[in-house]
Amino acid sequence: MAQVPAVPKLTRARHLLRTTLLGRTDPTPDMAPSERAALALRATGPKHAKARQVTFLVPLVGPDQVGDWNAVVARLHTTLAGFIAQDNPNWTAAVCCQVRPDLLDDPRITYLPFTDRTPGNDKWRKLRVLSEALPEHAPGPGYVMSFDADDLLRQGIVAEMLNRQEPGGYLVQSGYVMDVATGDIGLADTRSVGAPMRKPFWKLCGSCAAVYHDPSDPASTAFLAEMTQHEHRMFPYLATLAGRRLAPLSRPSVLYMLNHGENFGARRGRVGYKTRFVQNHRIDDPDTLAGIRQDFTF
Repeated sequence: MAQVPAVPKLTRARHLLRTTLLGRTDPTPDMAPSERAALALRATGPKHAKARQVTFLVPLVGPDQVGDWNAVVARLHTTLAGFIAQDNPNWTAAVCCQVRPDLLDDPRITYLPFTDRTPGNDKWRKLRVLSEALPEHAPGPGYVMSFDADDLLRQGIVAEMLNRQEPGGYLVQSGYVMDVATGDIGLADTRSVGAPMRKPFWKLCGSCAAVYHDPSDPASTAFLAEMTQHEHRMFPYLATLAGRRLAPLSRPSVLYMLNHGENFGARRGRVGYKTRFVQNHRIDDPDTLAGIRQDFTF
């Protein structure tokens, strides 16, 4: 199963207008499964239970699809170390792969086997498996975030999510992109007055949305299973359609690493423009760079 194509922007606008202004939650024939799942969740109404944990869903590429499995596992360790370093301990992480990797020793980290042998890229099938297993991995209300196994979470982000208690969840509007080949780091954010044109982080990286999830509502699990079948640029739209509008986190929250040798985007020939993005928005201030390395534990 391949990634589900994005819904055209004009169609998205029409569906949002119909839903948010007219209050309609019945699907139209042209809606994608993710949009139907979003409306089904919206129809259940807002939830008010306090979010008590953040659950990270981590699809890991299988050893048969990479050139250096040990390097992939080492980057996974760095990702998991960023979770462990959080000053709020209320998080869990589930890693899905064909082979159980060597995991850091922490009871909050679990492994979910992937047995589908269908050829081709399996990232989205793994995300579906992870999402459908949420009743087991996220037994209480909280936030669910799909997270790539080579990205890093900033210290204090779990605490911010659980302290703020945003009813819909969070969007990583601001974050960093690192070109591992050169060591350069660029800032991804919305455009501000007097600043060069940038892109928000959520348009560049899939580790960008933490959606409120109540496991007592089957529609919530179904929605996350469908949402994660799309590219990340669909996440804010689908969350809004579902009545889970995402609020921006207060600071750069995720670091996305490029050109480390096993990027998924490199297999599709889509890393070049991101490399140029890093150079166009490179951070040169030594103190800022030192703070980034400290906050992201690398």
